[in-house]
Amino acid sequence: MRNTKYLLQAAVIAAAYSALTIVLMPFSYGIMQVRVSEALTILPYYTPAAIPGLFVGCLVSNMISPYGILDMVLGSGATLIAAVGSYLLRKKSFLVPLPPVIANGIVIGSMLYYAYAVPMPLFACILWVALGELIACYGIGYPLLQYLKKYKKIFELH
Repeated sequence: MRNTKYLLQAAVIAAAYSALTIVLMPFSYGIMQVRVSEALTILPYYTPAAIPGLFVGCLVSNMISPYGILDMVLGSGATLIAAVGSYLLRKKSFLVPLPPVIANGIVIGSMLYYAYAVPMPLFACILWVALGELIACYGIGYPLLQYLKKYKKIFELH
């Protein structure tokens, strides 16, 4: 039963992440992106199933990214790193949204600068991506984390 619930949680999280990213596509890709689906990166606070769920959701979303295979690999990798970081920081709820801001800022900002020659300095690319992440993760994700605390039993895997 535990494995079934884990897989179900991961699948629902992946589907929600993908759906939010694709439906809000104009905001989800680019140098100044506010990928609303990144608010879900707080879910490792509640369940480790969010780690593969966020990774797969990002991978699926990035299949239609204007940045192609590179975004599938680097963007999904950044989300995986961020999800693990958020899970490791779950004892300090205010820090849970921070790993996606840092990981995506560095990885995606660098990807845009080096691979796609965005005409901005590297540091500016990193900051713009991090700013979009900050808005999604702290502006939407952190209030979501606080709201879900009263429903945390639904995330339990036993």
